[in-house]
Amino acid sequence: MGLDFANPVGLAAGFDKQAEHVEALAALGFGFLELGGVTPRPQPGNPRPRLFRIPRARAIINRYGLNSVGVDAFASNLSRCERNCVIGVNIGKNSDTPNERAPEDYERCLEALYPHVDYVSLNVSSPNTAGLRELQEAEALSFLLKRIHARREALRQSHGRHVAIAVKISPDLEDAALAQMAAVLRRERADAVIATNTTLARAGVEHLPGSAQAGGLSGAPLRARATRTVRILAENLGGEVPIIGVGGILRGEDAAEKLDAGATLVQLYTGLVYRGPGLISECVSACRKRSRTASSASR
Repeated sequence: MGLDFANPVGLAAGFDKQAEHVEALAALGFGFLELGGVTPRPQPGNPRPRLFRIPRARAIINRYGLNSVGVDAFASNLSRCERNCVIGVNIGKNSDTPNERAPEDYERCLEALYPHVDYVSLNVSSPNTAGLRELQEAEALSFLLKRIHARREALRQSHGRHVAIAVKISPDLEDAALAQMAAVLRRERADAVIATNTTLARAGVEHLPGSAQAGGLSGAPLRARATRTVRILAENLGGEVPIIGVGGILRGEDAAEKLDAGATLVQLYTGLVYRGPGLISECVSACRKRSRTASSASR
């Protein structure tokens, strides 16, 4: 991505949706923060209640629906923060923007955030905005990346700095769709892919209270599905596009598993709810141990 990370463990999008807690979150020991998601115009998201814990499964279901203060207020908040780690922002379209005009929304967010961030993540995978996942289809994603790269080039010339472009994908894609996506990411020169967002599947939690709630499932039940997605992407990308692994990391071993599957970096969110901030250093230690072991084995 052209960036230097103090460590490979980051905060996943959705935790700080308004860029109000950047310094505090960085102080917990993250190597990078992904803030947002944020949309061009303010929007309230879906009606409450929209967040549900399933403690017995160490899982969460959310259907926030990209509630956002809007990119201008978000950028204003971020401009007042002291940046002491790599900062990314997850960006999406407004819920009332039709998909054929979605690139305009992503461009608007990129323009407003460009002076303040190290990378942006194109959210084309939230299950809580109707039709959004259609932007993962090969033709739509290719068109979106072409538009974003063209806009970034103009912004790079005017600002004199580079901002990386990542794509955040769903864990619910079949193997053939993942292979197609990998081909698009390579062809359009994405800087990274984030695997994965939350899942619509309920395998393993169907019998638990709250599991029938609509929304995306995160936490321990997502781990294997997300890791599988990382592995298939790695096989198809051939090392050309770095992978950020996220989904179901509740132990240091889970973070190392994502690296073994082909990720270069990892992100946490639901694990913080169930484990607290100590999970961050545990994952950093596990990733470093795994890297040392891999380095020794290659000698």
